[in-house]
Amino acid sequence: MKAKINLSIEEKLVYKIKAYAEEQHTSVSELVEEYFKKVVEPPKKSNLIELVKSLPKVELPYPDDVDLTKQYYEENASKYGF
Repeated sequence: MKAKINLSIEEKLVYKIKAYAEEQHTSVSELVEEYFKKVVEPPKKSNLIELVKSLPKVELPYPDDVDLTKQYYEENASKYGF
């Protein structure tokens, strides 16, 4: 169940908040609700693997047929004499 609350916010800031909410295709109410959820909920313990998996994928400027693992080992072999 939702409840209404009144907030007093500086007028200039209200305009910026509304513009931001519109850019994000959401409402000011949803922004405020999400913010307070993050503030009051205890931080979740995350492990490193989950964090890495959550990172955005980056397109590498290499062709698909390049074996980066092989290239890494070849470069290190010549550098360290393996």
